[in-house]
Amino acid sequence: MAANTLRNIIVVGGSFVGRVRTAQELAKIIPPTHRVLLTEPHSHFHHLFTFPRFAIVPGQEHKAFIPYSEIFSGAPNPAAHGVVQARVLSVNSQHIELDREWQGTKQIPFDYVVLATGTRLSKPAAMDSDEKLPSVEYLQKHQADVKRSKSILIVGGGAVGVQMATDLKEYYPEKDVTVVQSRPRVMPNFHPKLHELVKRRFDELGIRLVTGSRVVIPSGGFPNDGNAFDVQLTNGTTESTELVILATGQTPNNQMVTGLTPSTPDGSSVINPDNGFLRIRPTLQLLDEKYSNIFAVGDIADTGAQKAARPGSAQAAVVAKNILSLIEGKNAEDTFVKGPGAIHLTLGMKYNVIFRNPNTAEGTTEPWINEKQDGQEDMNVEAMWGRLGITVDNARQYHL
Repeated sequence: MAANTLRNIIVVGGSFVGRVRTAQELAKIIPPTHRVLLTEPHSHFHHLFTFPRFAIVPGQEHKAFIPYSEIFSGAPNPAAHGVVQARVLSVNSQHIELDREWQGTKQIPFDYVVLATGTRLSKPAAMDSDEKLPSVEYLQKHQADVKRSKSILIVGGGAVGVQMATDLKEYYPEKDVTVVQSRPRVMPNFHPKLHELVKRRFDELGIRLVTGSRVVIPSGGFPNDGNAFDVQLTNGTTESTELVILATGQTPNNQMVTGLTPSTPDGSSVINPDNGFLRIRPTLQLLDEKYSNIFAVGDIADTGAQKAARPGSAQAAVVAKNILSLIEGKNAEDTFVKGPGAIHLTLGMKYNVIFRNPNTAEGTTEPWINEKQDGQEDMNVEAMWGRLGITVDNARQYHL
């Protein structure tokens, strides 16, 4: 079937889940009347989970950016599907608007669209550039900034801040490392025993932890020029440091759906005003039935689930099944069931832990904890190259 006669299922990328799992799951099961178009402004897949480490540890950064060329290689008809390197400006009920032309147009019609736009993170947990080389150069510059700094202050006690602190202090034990966390505990969305575990690890490595206070961020940012400077905290104290690393918060990428009007004048917006995430049904369709052909998965979806890869992968499978059902004229009936929050957290170059909150639905009151010492310097990033269909025969391929 000619490409221009195929019906489009568009995955609006930007998240780990959308770019890999959702697009690949759909391509494996949809009929030959349809194709998957992955819209993504990045030239390469960004392996976000490796950025915190590769911003500190040199020599692996090229592996964090993986070509999309073989992403659909596992599909029955890989040539039918495609990657559109463009940024989606808006999502309408039947088409998307791009920031640049693709095949002579900035509009692409769709039967179904999956929003997997994720959240915006502070550098170095995310990149400014859409291209590989400038992103690699940014990580290399950040590595150099870290290497020359005798004292480093990390703002934020979530996963990124905790992982960067432990990597930093283990790789450079002579440096002074401080983490400032606004909450009473690090990783506050998890059972308190995760804070206790992290705090023990901080104490082992000699990492200072300041809780219950925020860093005052100057309007022009921090100098980070290699000289010592003072950082103001909201508790009235100051910290002297040579480098500040921001590891704060997640801002939902919801700007492309602000034009979707509710089905009734008094209806609810598709965006939850309390948190910025997209309101969805258990089927992962948008809550407003006017937009039953629009789905949301991963960090952007207001599922109440932990913002992590594992629940996102489960959501990708649900969406693929439901879109196939709709194509076949059936109802979308597969649902996503939220489980207890869980995370795979690195706490140094080898030490890592899988932590799962108590499953209250099953009556458990204690978390499940699996501590391991099998970490690799490159965080096994090569495995993701394989999942994206690329066989690496020579280390030079990591630079492509």
